[in-house]
Amino acid sequence: MEAAVTTLLNALTLIGILSLVGLGLTISFGLMNVTNLAHGEFLTVGAYAVYFTQSFGGSYWLGLVTAPLAAAIVGCALEWLILRHLYEKPIAAILATWGASLVIQQSLELVFGLGGKPVLPPVQGALDLSVAAYPAYRILLICIAAIALGLVLVLVRRTSFGLDIRTVIQNRTMAEAVGINTRRVYAIAFAFGAGVAGLAGALVSPLTTVLPQMGVGYLANAFFVVIVGGAGSVAGLIAGSTFIGGLTSVLNYQMSPSLVQAIVLLVAILIVRVRPNGLLSTAGALR
Repeated sequence: MEAAVTTLLNALTLIGILSLVGLGLTISFGLMNVTNLAHGEFLTVGAYAVYFTQSFGGSYWLGLVTAPLAAAIVGCALEWLILRHLYEKPIAAILATWGASLVIQQSLELVFGLGGKPVLPPVQGALDLSVAAYPAYRILLICIAAIALGLVLVLVRRTSFGLDIRTVIQNRTMAEAVGINTRRVYAIAFAFGAGVAGLAGALVSPLTTVLPQMGVGYLANAFFVVIVGGAGSVAGLIAGSTFIGGLTSVLNYQMSPSLVQAIVLLVAILIVRVRPNGLLSTAGALR
């Protein structure tokens, strides 16, 4: 029973992180038709923002607020300098974002050095759940990730900006015809997705060593999430995160991480073969 509860909570932790990281890719695929290979670096920027805040005596909570802002600024700069010129050139956009990811990694190395950086969690110890003891910070992470995803759903479904995003995804030409500034929607949505990835980086930073290359592994899993769940769908994002995060957490107890990644990739390929649009694709509507 204890092992089952621990595995479930580990899965929820990974599902929360993957959902936040995958959100930006869902926006890129569904809204802009751009494969952003620099998305993992937004997570890295968020993690370094927390480390930087703590290194100057700030609290983790201040870093948690700073992280999405820092990642959103980097995302806005990337969109304005590079991507806005390449929306009609998807192959060029892939190469450009790959180059941008290397530039961001090297910039972080120059500023912070090669060594890993520690981040202290805001809470210590473990919670007694009667059937198992589980780290308190991981419970907190699950709650924050769930709240963040809930707020994203409200933004997409209940606000005028969310309506603009869904309209542009479904029919960009018609959106422009009714007066929606699609360029502005692209820029804000891209920066928003980067900010959410930065929040994910802040949440995961106390669980790992902060390194310039830490976002690469999360990027691969986030792509699995979007492909399996269905691009352009928040429900698909959650379904894909649940499937990939749950499968990874279960297999990690039995196999090496490299073998787990290979099996997850194989399963993702099989699902896409059976359902090319993903588990819960909404045919291009961010819902």
